[in-house]
Amino acid sequence: MANLLSETDLVAQLEKRSADLGLVLQADAAHGFRGEAESIKAKWWLGGRKVAYRMSCRLTEADHTVHFREMVIEKNWGIPPPTMTVESTSVSGWKRSGERHDVSLGGGGTLDYGKVRNAVEQASADAGWKFDFEGGRAP
Repeated sequence: MANLLSETDLVAQLEKRSADLGLVLQADAAHGFRGEAESIKAKWWLGGRKVAYRMSCRLTEADHTVHFREMVIEKNWGIPPPTMTVESTSVSGWKRSGERHDVSLGGGGTLDYGKVRNAVEQASADAGWKFDFEGGRAP
């Protein structure tokens, strides 16, 4: 593995790729970062709905592993607006892939479940690091 990137170089590369995908990033200790994107928003005078994607990425230099966690959180308040949702997903173990499209009176949006995970996995493999998806654990 002659093309093995250092931890700081890989963190910088993963942060750049995650930011390019629309995530708002926060530093998480010295070995990783967290990201969040509110993909679906709908509001009206009686309430609202938000769907957010959250992820965290932590690197361990000793075994050259990228530990990745993700989750989707939906928050409703009041009486959310009537919404039409079209969702196509596939689940393999803890990995959920596919898309969700919401159309509503007060907004809507699209969420791609596997876009960030696939980008981080590909960047990790390109850098010569192992990718460890920690399914079922909150970021």
